[in-house]
Amino acid sequence: MIEAHGLTKRYGDKLAVDDLSFTVRPGTVTGFLGPNGAGKSTTMRMILGLDAPTSGSVTVNGKPYREHTAPLHEVGALLEARAVHTGRSAYNHLLALAQTSGIPRRRVGEVIEIVGLQDVARKRAGAFSLGMGQRLGIATALLGNPQTLVLDEPVNGLDPEGIRWIRELLKSLADQGRTVFVSSHLMSEMAQTAEHLIVVGRGRLIADTSVEQFIADASGNVVRVRTPAPDAMRSLLAGPDVVITDVDGALHVTGLSSDQIGTAAAGAGLTLLELAPQQASLEQAFMDLTHDSVEYEGVTSTAGPGEQQ
Repeated sequence: MIEAHGLTKRYGDKLAVDDLSFTVRPGTVTGFLGPNGAGKSTTMRMILGLDAPTSGSVTVNGKPYREHTAPLHEVGALLEARAVHTGRSAYNHLLALAQTSGIPRRRVGEVIEIVGLQDVARKRAGAFSLGMGQRLGIATALLGNPQTLVLDEPVNGLDPEGIRWIRELLKSLADQGRTVFVSSHLMSEMAQTAEHLIVVGRGRLIADTSVEQFIADASGNVVRVRTPAPDAMRSLLAGPDVVITDVDGALHVTGLSSDQIGTAAAGAGLTLLELAPQQASLEQAFMDLTHDSVEYEGVTSTAGPGEQQ
């Protein structure tokens, strides 16, 4: 379990993390989301004792990271996959870490097999592709068989097969009762991997909720209704708390559930051609929620200097 209480980090005039409190619980994959500059990397560095908080505290399995006598057995981390001696082989890189942490040699072979690097384990890590380097970083995180995983952009550089592999790996680790805390900018992948979300913007907590509830809140409880008799349907559903708008030849209804609409239509003998709750994607929900927290925002216009826009 990871517990942050009033976590704050200031770099001179820059407030990177601002009074951040959250709990990452075992047994589930928790996604860590936020725009660039939101404080995610700084927060992860404080979790791992690489940066000291200006104020507040963060513990992993009941202790600050630095107080664990065998940290690799408690926490596995991937922050920078390229932080490897480029002249060492993948095997020797892992072996050196194992020998300095009291981890049996056989574990090196086990994690190499888990991440699929058997064929290149004796090759220099400096010659690895981005995806291979990412797999080595994940092997490093798994080396101590830790109860807690902290992974920053673990799918970076992986091909579609690799992305599916890491998705299933993270789920299986959570199913074993481990704490899995993972950041990613790939919303479509996070939607398939995480069950819970912690969302930050400009260093502050924006949301701490399940993926399902996060998307439901963004969807606005809108139901799309298509019928040959839209005027009759509009009259049937009208009410003080019901909002009905016309969108692409259908009625978008807010304030009634699809069950309520279907039951009312059946009672009135009105035909329904479509009855569908509208659900936002995780990406759209994220964009809507964090719009005011984006630090760097570009424009889509391609007009050149001096041209009319």
